[in-house]
Amino acid sequence: MPFRRLLTLCLIIAGGLLALRSAASIVDFSKGLIDHVSQRFGPEAPARLYAWQILARKIQAQEGGNLRLKALRSQDGQAEMPVLVAVNNFFNRVPYYEDQVHWRVPDYWATPVETLGSYGADCEDYSIAKYLTLKELGLPIERMRITYVRALNLGVSHMVLAYYPTPEADPLILDNLINPIKRGSERTDLEPVYSFNDDDLWMASGQSRKGGASAVRLWQELQAKLARERQM
Repeated sequence: MPFRRLLTLCLIIAGGLLALRSAASIVDFSKGLIDHVSQRFGPEAPARLYAWQILARKIQAQEGGNLRLKALRSQDGQAEMPVLVAVNNFFNRVPYYEDQVHWRVPDYWATPVETLGSYGADCEDYSIAKYLTLKELGLPIERMRITYVRALNLGVSHMVLAYYPTPEADPLILDNLINPIKRGSERTDLEPVYSFNDDDLWMASGQSRKGGASAVRLWQELQAKLARERQM
């Protein structure tokens, strides 16, 4: 084969491999990532990542790759509810720790790998892990909002994941404070402040800003950490 054609073929193959890697699932763990997690968090940490992988693969097998279509056909969230419950319960089993205790900093947004590897989380970490997992499973991003609230009974800032079956729906709230998933109208103990997803940011008034999530500093840092994990 002429050298130029061989070089072109190699470039095409390399480009394809890079594309596959960039699109890799967040529950596909490279040996480098597993080694890193084991060294950073201890030899038992990889097993917790594989438990997450098993959960995702089991749901994908059960849904046959049709979860997104099922969700788009649903208007009340009941078709998606078993998946929401499974993911919510899985991450709620991780012990709660405040960032200052767990990470030695006032505020830290962990990736799901860090959350499971360290086996500790606070409200932001639970919400982020649930959001990214449900996104991986195929639920539409536009239906999910990571939501800052005021936990009135506790008198503290808090974060939950809100799932909107339709844009104007009473959202389903995935929360680490309680396991049952309830409607927002039932959670009178929570007062919304603002919410966001990959694409948008909403204020409590309902006003939205396209691309607003990119202005959230800790969200930017989280995305950088996710990218580094993909490269390991």
